[in-house]
Amino acid sequence: MTQSLEQKVREELTLYARKIVAKGLVVGPGGNISAKADGLMLLSPSGFALEDIEPHQWIRVEIESGKVLDTDVRPSSEVLMHLFAYRENPAVQAIVHTHPAYCIALTLVSKELPMLFPDQAALVGEVTFVPYVVPTTDVLANAVAAKVVDYNSILLENHGLVTTGKNLREAYYRTEVVEESAKIYLAAKAAGTPKVLTDAEYKEIQSLESEAYRVQLLQKLQ
Repeated sequence: MTQSLEQKVREELTLYARKIVAKGLVVGPGGNISAKADGLMLLSPSGFALEDIEPHQWIRVEIESGKVLDTDVRPSSEVLMHLFAYRENPAVQAIVHTHPAYCIALTLVSKELPMLFPDQAALVGEVTFVPYVVPTTDVLANAVAAKVVDYNSILLENHGLVTTGKNLREAYYRTEVVEESAKIYLAAKAAGTPKVLTDAEYKEIQSLESEAYRVQLLQKLQ
């Protein structure tokens, strides 16, 4: 029997939820992730640690109407943030929201994350910041939605990180790269003045055939 798109997405969500926890990108029941399937988004349920979610437990929500199709468990409290982002940028197919320690630390002391190394330039590009607003509100949802057309990685001050992608794999690896970038930048600033890539160096990396190939790999489903 051919596997349905929805079932495939459920299994991918379960896989990447466990990767997120294994990498220490969330603690306890923190964070939430979603992916699209045939006009729906499948979203993590409220109150679950990501590693505990089984494939059948991802919550179905209609993107156009916002109607929650599964009512035995509530969807993540950040449901509006995911919905608004998908509506604003239909090209987005997956969203990963985590609470990475170095990303949060960076937002406490800086409002920039310069371009530092090739993978950051090739896979993420420019990162933007959203000033602190209370989580789970439509204010936060609107603030994120306002950024998702122009940026794939959004740092939420005093809160965490949101990454998007053409699939879960891409969104997840952007999370890893942004967290590594924040870690490197904080370490470099503690030791001295970081040497960042120039605009010309950044553009050169983006034009390299090898880097374009790497981006294409991340855009493919496993």
